[in-house]
Amino acid sequence: MSGDRRNSTRQTKRIGVRDVARLAAVAPITVSRALSFPDSVAPATRQRIMEAVSSLGYIPNRVAGSLSSNQTRLIGAIIPTFQSSVATEFTGGMATVLRSRGYQLLLGGSNFSVEEEESLILEFLSRRADGIYLTGTTHTERASRMLRESRVPVVEVASLDGEPIDMLVGFSNADASFAMMRHLAGCGYRKVAFFSLPTKDNERQRGRIAGYRRGVETFGLDPDPALMAEVHMDLASATRSLGELLERRPDAEALFCGGDLLAIGALFECQRRGLRVPEDFGVAGFDDIDLAGFMQPGLTTVHLPHQMLGARAAELLLDRLAGKPVAGSVVDMGFEIVVRGSTRKVR
Repeated sequence: MSGDRRNSTRQTKRIGVRDVARLAAVAPITVSRALSFPDSVAPATRQRIMEAVSSLGYIPNRVAGSLSSNQTRLIGAIIPTFQSSVATEFTGGMATVLRSRGYQLLLGGSNFSVEEEESLILEFLSRRADGIYLTGTTHTERASRMLRESRVPVVEVASLDGEPIDMLVGFSNADASFAMMRHLAGCGYRKVAFFSLPTKDNERQRGRIAGYRRGVETFGLDPDPALMAEVHMDLASATRSLGELLERRPDAEALFCGGDLLAIGALFECQRRGLRVPEDFGVAGFDDIDLAGFMQPGLTTVHLPHQMLGARAAELLLDRLAGKPVAGSVVDMGFEIVVRGSTRKVR
């Protein structure tokens, strides 16, 4: 009897586009458009189609569609880490734009390794991704060569440093860091320390260090290398590193961090040690993550338009795929210094 049931299941007719179209009272081509290009179909019609899809249990055959159109409608995105809310905002803004145009996002994490990034690029290209999103401009020679030879549209995000493989969307990390140093110097801090995230294969952090050093020189601040440290991206490392800094340089007056998570860890350590912020010690960050504004005191930081960066990157890829001209392959999205209670008032 179980064998009869299995045979009956195998012989069940597969639900197709025509079945969905019949139930939704539309043409089959309208169903295809609603599934591939949602914004091209009127909302009421699209809702009727999606209700029919749900009712019938229809599963689109993306493989057949990609074979006939030579497009998979997939965009591969590689981010350094899944621990950062910044990467989530970048890819969130990107995914919103892609979904509205019938594309989906494939996400991979490189763990800050250009070798792992290279492996992911190969995987995405082998799966015929229609476009590639990369974080930063530092890649292996083989990865850059593969992307150029594949002729797949590529957008690199979060840095304006280096020559783009294809398109670049970001901001100047060095200029943003220098702008924060101008603010700290204006507050009267003369001995400003700097914590960066790991700099290997990370031109974003190297740019922030360059901006810090330029600020130290320009504003005549203490240039002691003992004021600088490279710190892993977690609260425990940040709190430990601040303790070590204060042992080396107990006269340090402020700390600028190349990432908000480090700055928030430093704020916690200041509270634990009884240091008043900003009266005894100033703290500034970089990125303006959501938590920065809820700290007590609020964290002074560099604000970046994360979701807009991701959305603009998606728009460039989609324009390229649609054969539209792209006005300028490098897009500077800018930054803003957000002053909160963790630093003194500017004198």
